[in-house]
Amino acid sequence: MEKDWLVYEKRLIAEGTGIIAGIDEAGRGALAGPVVAACIILPTLWIPPDINDSKQLNAEQREKCFASIIENAVSLGIGVVSALEIDRINILRATHVAMQQAYSQACSKSIPEITLIDGLPVKSFPAKQLSIVKGDSLSATIAAASIVAKVTRDQIMRDLHITYPHYGFCNHKGYGTSDHIAALREHGACEVHRKTFKPVSSLYDLVLL
Repeated sequence: MEKDWLVYEKRLIAEGTGIIAGIDEAGRGALAGPVVAACIILPTLWIPPDINDSKQLNAEQREKCFASIIENAVSLGIGVVSALEIDRINILRATHVAMQQAYSQACSKSIPEITLIDGLPVKSFPAKQLSIVKGDSLSATIAAASIVAKVTRDQIMRDLHITYPHYGFCNHKGYGTSDHIAALREHGACEVHRKTFKPVSSLYDLVLL
């Protein structure tokens, strides 16, 4: 039986809800780089081709789906919070800030009546929200946001690789792979590492490259 990616959207529309947005983030568990959130408003009951949780798609599939989402989205916004700010306010608050940034940008074109958010409720969110645990594998709107956030953040990490080539950001995107940990031990941390995250906090000797 084919999966219905619009269960939540259909239910809300049947209850009289009009414009629905979806929000998700990428990079929350990384050791380096920003956390990125995307807020997407899709055409009513439209499912992006080959939609899936971004973690279940390979890079080529994500890029293809990303292009379709960007082309067809009614509105979208991106929020980016740096590693420095993550260290200052903690990753949970930084993730919520990125989501709020993304929501505000998306609202410049269209105001959603409700926002579907992956995971737990977002504290102090400026509008009506419905949080859905594992929403990126249940809702097309949230899955679309997860793809846009992931593809956007991956490009940021590829750009950071040019400035900080020692760490291999273009490969692991800042996550704690064995190669990344080995590079941290050899070179110390750079400006875009999250100094409050283990094992960075126990390893780093700040190196300005």
